[in-house]
Amino acid sequence: MPELGDGVPELVEPVLVAAFEGWNDAGEAASAALDQLASAWEAQELTVLDADDYYDFQVSRPRITVSQGRHAGVEWPATRVRLARAGGVDVVLVSGSEPNMRWRGFSADLLAVARELGVRRAVMLGALLADSPHTRPVPVTGVASPPELGTDLALEPTEYEGPTGIVGVLHDVFAEAGIETVSLWAAVPHYVAQPPSPKAALALLRRVEDVLDRPVPMGELPEDARAWETGVDELASEDEDIAGYVRSLEEAKDAAELPEASGEAIAREFQRYLRRRDHG
Repeated sequence: MPELGDGVPELVEPVLVAAFEGWNDAGEAASAALDQLASAWEAQELTVLDADDYYDFQVSRPRITVSQGRHAGVEWPATRVRLARAGGVDVVLVSGSEPNMRWRGFSADLLAVARELGVRRAVMLGALLADSPHTRPVPVTGVASPPELGTDLALEPTEYEGPTGIVGVLHDVFAEAGIETVSLWAAVPHYVAQPPSPKAALALLRRVEDVLDRPVPMGELPEDARAWETGVDELASEDEDIAGYVRSLEEAKDAAELPEASGEAIAREFQRYLRRRDHG
């Protein structure tokens, strides 16, 4: 297990939030959401999981920096564990590239860290490619353990059977250990899959806000999301085939929306407004 040292303070109702680059991170939306939290909350590093144990460096290659013709160092892939304080509670932020090997050992290490810190709830962030129009709110589906937690959080249920990444594995490990666990997945339009995807990152953070029941600093993501959507609008307008495809996705999405679902969305936005006012 990674060493945390003797300087870790006693934490208040700690919640763990994790995101990983790679398979689980379409459009780099999940990792961007985690980076926003770490930056806004000025997260401090607690520990780093040993890269030699979990990464194949021919797959997840280290990066070098050369400045003015001088070699400035090597940055190795790693999983970082950082600590932040947010609205009276402590948040443990876990980020890095998805490990290439020894997932059971990796999951056990992270679980041991979470237990030592007294984590009571874990939130796993992911993003996937989907037939979703960029002009509509980004769908965020989720799964929670225990299931009643998902009901309390008004998570849109999902059905899936197939391959998984480290997010799915960690969800299972943490849930089996008796820690409340939520996985949130944002749907990134597959026809604009290249990063960044600020609209999807923003949608994830709004759901993180619900899970934490605390305001979450969105930074420049709302403005970035508007600029991103405008840019995609312009690209689509230049190609009639893409514009027609987007219209078909919009029609399918609108037909599937139920009035009560829209009502739930309005209620969630009102709750967020009250939360921000109360904590302002």
